[in-house]
Amino acid sequence: QVQLVESGGGLVQPGGSLRLSCAASGSIFSINAMGWYRQAPGKQRELVAAITSGGSTNYADSVKGRFTISRDNAKNTVYLQMNSLKPEDTAVYYCNAGGIAYGSSWWGFGSWGQGTQVTVSS
Repeated sequence: QVQLVESGGGLVQPGGSLRLSCAASGSIFSINAMGWYRQAPGKQRELVAAITSGGSTNYADSVKGRFTISRDNAKNTVYLQMNSLKPEDTAVYYCNAGGIAYGSSWWGFGSWGQGTQVTVSS
């Protein structure tokens, strides 16, 4: 079983910054893509940013130039640096990761974190 634990959410004023972290643990052999999603009240969950094991990144148009995703493969951790935050960035942010795990056998996994609240308000 693979668990993802997020941290770093909170309340910030417009124009401020936050850094989210997500650490994966368990019997992990390898992690392919890792990403951040968000879900605002009454809206569907949407992809914010994703990063491959090789470091290729992809961003939602709404966050390009403001958010930066990065990862530490040795620590199985992904980060999301959020700058110039806007009220419309308010949402629960979820970490997602997929890869290969092992135990008595090997299997592919796709896991979600529990979510962390980000509120941008004055």
